[in-house]
Amino acid sequence: MASTKYVVALQVVLFCICLVVANSVHFSYPAVFNFGDSNSDTGELCAAKGFQPAPPNGQNYFKAPAGRFSDGRLIVDFLMDAMDLPFLNAYLDSVGSPNFHHGCNFAAAGSTILPANAASISPFGFGTQVNQFLLFKAKVLEVLAGKKFDKYVPAEDYFQKGLYMFDIGQNDLAGAFYSKDLDQILSSIPTILLEFETGIKRLYDHGARNFWVHNTGPLGCLGQNVATFGHDKSKIDELGCLGAHNQAAKAFNLQLQALWAKLQGQYLDLNVTYVDIFTIKLDLIANYSKHGFEQPFMACCGYGGPPFNYDSRVSCGLTTTILNGTTITAKGCNDSGVYVSWDGTHYTEASNQYVASQILTRNYSNTDLS
Repeated sequence: MASTKYVVALQVVLFCICLVVANSVHFSYPAVFNFGDSNSDTGELCAAKGFQPAPPNGQNYFKAPAGRFSDGRLIVDFLMDAMDLPFLNAYLDSVGSPNFHHGCNFAAAGSTILPANAASISPFGFGTQVNQFLLFKAKVLEVLAGKKFDKYVPAEDYFQKGLYMFDIGQNDLAGAFYSKDLDQILSSIPTILLEFETGIKRLYDHGARNFWVHNTGPLGCLGQNVATFGHDKSKIDELGCLGAHNQAAKAFNLQLQALWAKLQGQYLDLNVTYVDIFTIKLDLIANYSKHGFEQPFMACCGYGGPPFNYDSRVSCGLTTTILNGTTITAKGCNDSGVYVSWDGTHYTEASNQYVASQILTRNYSNTDLS
């Protein structure tokens, strides 16, 4: 227990050092507009569907479920701290005194870049999130014209001076493996990114100039995917990850970076920060003990025990009855600070904090993609 407390303390110290460096160097954005999936959803899907993740979600920082699929803060929360800005309210937040003066979060868990379909977890594909932003901006300008409630919404110039953040695409790839082979998935990437490019250009046409994009992480290292697709050990690499899933992620990221390089060439006043999330997270999993963790794959909150503590029949904090009439419950672990994975799909607050600290070093960021 003493060693665990030391590790957690060390993680906090390292993040604080990076936070000081980040605040003293580059960040000067008055607002942030975020688009994505569960990696950065701060309550959008919950507000849309009228539910709250069950405890122990949110247990660490918020002390209660807070619309996030984690035990606490997400990467976006730590980045907002680094910018000395408040956490982002979800676009659909309607109670709890939401304040959008410093931006708005359109990310929703389960979202894809491609338009949603009847089987989608989230109805908010990237194009829909862009539509929501455009409606948000129009409504804000109406409020500002009336000179009422202006302290609750962004100033007009914030839409040009603000930062537009993106972390989306994981679900397009991960979901496809349930019905397609690797070659089919690889061939679909240009179509996915064409949809993304369309949305980016719409944002640019409406004044967006500062873009911050996360590439997608190592899908093949998520406990959910390894537990589901890893029965054939020939598909598992030396780290214990699914080779095909990570190959798809790498191919997506190469083409994503090429897209941003093309956009930089087309729009000379476009400012891009491309962040290599894949490398940060893969290093975290490959060298977990060096970074203060004990469990790289096993979910803190789940059911089934080692090696993954993941069962697709029951989500974190919930109880369900299976075919034989037995009830099973996905419970939280005693110390989430030593787990990389929260529930087999999402990351713990401790691992989100580590990833954010690495982002803030700028060692994994590229602003010149040509």
